[in-house]
Amino acid sequence: MKEIGATPGKHPYGGEMYTLPVLRDPNTGAIITDSWDIVVYLDNTYPAKPVFPKDTKGLICAFGAAYMDQFWPATKFPLVRSREILTERSAEYYLTTRQQYFSQKVEEWSPEGPERDQHWSIFEKAFTAVKKWYDKTDGKWLMGNTFSYADILAASGLFWFKMVLHDDEWKRLAAWHDGRWEKLLADVESECKYCATIQ
Repeated sequence: MKEIGATPGKHPYGGEMYTLPVLRDPNTGAIITDSWDIVVYLDNTYPAKPVFPKDTKGLICAFGAAYMDQFWPATKFPLVRSREILTERSAEYYLTTRQQYFSQKVEEWSPEGPERDQHWSIFEKAFTAVKKWYDKTDGKWLMGNTFSYADILAASGLFWFKMVLHDDEWKRLAAWHDGRWEKLLADVESECKYCATIQ
């Protein structure tokens, strides 16, 4: 990141840190960090198919915050699973930083039993809330027939779960609400012409 001139962000524990994704546009030379800023840049630079419809950034930002608020109380469960798919070196850094953030050892994040069951309950309640938001529209997207960054945000969470949960856990989640979430992820992948295949 330093070599290409990317801008660092602030580390929660102090100092600077570099994060992904980062965009380096060969057409303009621009280097953009932070997902939101990348999307704003792409919409402004290549406006043929924007994902921020006119005057919707505020509402989409509010949706993103509300979406995260639904899942945050149970986020330690997929964080446990995320650690399992990392290389040894990455897992070491991941554990050090997350354990410091939560002031808990990884074994305490989401142990099997009542606490894990509670996390599943939170997830199901959260997806029920998101379903109600989607049910308010007449199309398949959160803005009806207009695809937007709000749908990308929703699908990003689903993609994370699909990547890190065990197969039986993902099947359990994907089956909720008549398979709606697996379909939403597939619809967003198709819309973005991107295949979220796990390698």
